Amino acid sequence: MPKVLEDYQKIFLKLAIECHALRFGSFQLKSGRESPYFFNLGLFNSGKLLYHVATAYAIAIIHSDLKFDVIFGPAYKGIPLAAIVCVKLAEIGGSKYEHIQYSFNRKEKKDHGEGGSIVGAELADKRILIIDDVMTAGTAINEAFDIIKAEKGVVVGSIIALDRQEIVDLESRDGLSATQSVSKRYNIPVLSIVTLTDIIQYLEGRITPEKKDKIQEYRQKYGVL
Repeated sequence: MPKVLEDYQKIFLKLAIECHALRFGSFQLKSGRESPYFFNLGLFNSGKLLYHVATAYAIAIIHSDLKFDVIFGPAYKGIPLAAIVCVKLAEIGGSKYEHIQYSFNRKEKKDHGEGGSIVGAELADKRILIIDDVMTAGTAINEAFDIIKAEKGVVVGSIIALDRQEIVDLESRDGLSATQSVSKRYNIPVLSIVTLTDIIQYLEGRITPEKKDKIQEYRQKYGVL
């Protein structure tokens, strides 16, 4: 029996479709695969949309009960996410989240003023939650780990908007998705607002059978077991 989607997940998916952050058709991914759907969190670009995406991230984090001190947003997409989710956690999470800080990296180190590549909270000896939009090959989070390690912080988890639940390398024996691979490599939980499973469930009766069949076929070919 499929899990029941939470209200925040339904709202997130509804708005994603309305603002075309989640689209259906034929899209060539960076991996070269032809995907029947495409997700671009950057199209959550108004006050209303940012309010709801921040709420969705915050609720997913609260439900996880993960203990952390700082939200780290890798440049560039992670920067506004870290800031708005930090605010939303303080608003709805109670005293437990009032003192959560946020931080992000510069693409180029600053060589004047205070210098360095980190903006916001210091990372040394802090428990860090990395926030981003999606995770494809895990490249961005690998870079984030290197940055945080260099600053002597400790990564305790990561959260993304969408888990595509897609095998990274079909030739690999492990058959792991990007999120599973990162979780295994760094021994951390990788949280998400929604997964491909959630999308398929939400789309029941909302898109044509042909479009849904194409998503199911894609999942059969590339999805994790």
